[in-house]
Amino acid sequence: MAEPPLRIVPEVAKPDFDVSGSETNLTSKPHQRFGAREGVTFDVAGLESYYKPIDTYEGRHRYDPKFEWESEEERKIVRKASIDKRICTFVCLCFFALQLDRGNISQALSDNMLKDLKMNTNDYNYGQTIFYLCFLFAELPSQLISKKLGPDNWIPIQMQVSDDVIMVSWSLVASMQAFLSGRKSFFACRVLLGLFEGGFIPDNILYLSYFYTGWELPARLSWFWVSYQSTQIVSAFFAYGILHLRDYNGMEGWRWLFALEGMLTGVIGIFAWFYLPPSPTQTASRFRGKDGWFNEREEKIMVNRILRDDPSKGDMHNRQALSFTMIWECLNDYHMWPIYLLGLSWLIPSTPMTAYLTLQLKAIGFNTFQTNLLTIPAYVLFIFQLLFWTWLSERQNSRFLTGLASQIWAMPLLIALELIPNRASAWAKWTISTLLVGHPYVHAILVAITSRNAGTVRTRTVASALYNMCVQASNIISQNIYRDDDKPMYRRGNKVLIAICSYNFVLFVGTKLYYVRLNRKREKIWIEMSEEEKETYLETTKDRGNKRLDFRFAH
Repeated sequence: MAEPPLRIVPEVAKPDFDVSGSETNLTSKPHQRFGAREGVTFDVAGLESYYKPIDTYEGRHRYDPKFEWESEEERKIVRKASIDKRICTFVCLCFFALQLDRGNISQALSDNMLKDLKMNTNDYNYGQTIFYLCFLFAELPSQLISKKLGPDNWIPIQMQVSDDVIMVSWSLVASMQAFLSGRKSFFACRVLLGLFEGGFIPDNILYLSYFYTGWELPARLSWFWVSYQSTQIVSAFFAYGILHLRDYNGMEGWRWLFALEGMLTGVIGIFAWFYLPPSPTQTASRFRGKDGWFNEREEKIMVNRILRDDPSKGDMHNRQALSFTMIWECLNDYHMWPIYLLGLSWLIPSTPMTAYLTLQLKAIGFNTFQTNLLTIPAYVLFIFQLLFWTWLSERQNSRFLTGLASQIWAMPLLIALELIPNRASAWAKWTISTLLVGHPYVHAILVAITSRNAGTVRTRTVASALYNMCVQASNIISQNIYRDDDKPMYRRGNKVLIAICSYNFVLFVGTKLYYVRLNRKREKIWIEMSEEEKETYLETTKDRGNKRLDFRFAH
């Protein structure tokens, strides 16, 4: 895989960014600043003091601008033994638990849950809308709490029930869905699940950013969402077995599904409370060992490689809350707005079919158990697409044009759904549905670019939440496109999806051009400055994060 590109730090000589804003590769430049490489130091002609972390930064005692290490040491720490194995894998397990509890409603629908509760698809739409609204409104408050308490504390709190402080979390609510009695109780559980689960995703992204560079994050996030989609496969097999418990002890199969999977999530949450460390330099504990996971040299490698990739990560410590002024500044960061707009719409063309997949399969003649097994090919395709397009975006150093593949894939399938005759075979309809659900999922690319383009820890904290809020808002919109009076073919809904897909084409290309133009403008100004002017700027500027002249946006 190609070496990661240079990030956001000014060159005293000509910067390593071409006028298009594309970031150049450092493979042939072993002594460039910032970018954890063999022999790399802060070779900045005395300017390293402008990138020194604050005194309260949790890794400050390991910061060393002259520190050097072998590239093989870094690879071992990141991939072979430590961070991927101990941090990323467990964070993926936590995401598995989240999706198990919020996604198993799809399997429950295949077991006639709506009929048992005397509800219709509109009631289901309303319940999901309520869930996503609550999920959305909980995003930013949860992220701010996480920044104050630390993701290592807040993530398990969201997942578990603590005997000491009686923190009711989504695992308990998910289990209590086994006792749903009708429309009102369904809506109430959707409210509670949304409130408790909201913010979990950006909290985890913030947490991973403490351990990974901006270049490494997309690949890890792709596995993060692989765990999410793998849940659909695993839960389909779970459902196949659990739903056979229908009528055991007088309970429907879907009630057993909610109860047993909710209990599993609670176990994972309790374990997470003791397992997750606050940062690379804070791994010692009674549970993780009194000496921690890493020795001093390994901690120095982890801290310095992170700061050389993105010095802004040293601007705050991991238990530092955001002030209202900081939050307002982040909300007003208009350079991030194009990404939020993408979050609001890019998923809509495929989401209704994803939400209705089991209902659609039941409607075209498959039974409960066939339906759950027939969803698996869509999720397998989804995983392959996720990994491939995330890899390609970094390989080609092109994020938004790669993201456009999601709309190119969806458009002909939506047209096919609109035009397919009612009498078409069930297998033809299944094929189109499977391909649409298994679309190129570029969410990991957009989440990573949100983190990368934020430029500061505070903006990253807020921007990750805002982007995910936009995604939840898109789920709300999506959940109400297919309506009960439009079934079973949803012709009206498919026309709406085709129109939104067309809009997304324009939005992906426009966002790319916006950041290219912005980088060119800054590049021109920076190149024309003398070395003395650059030093004066770095010493006196009040610009922060992505507003600085030395910042270049990834695109």
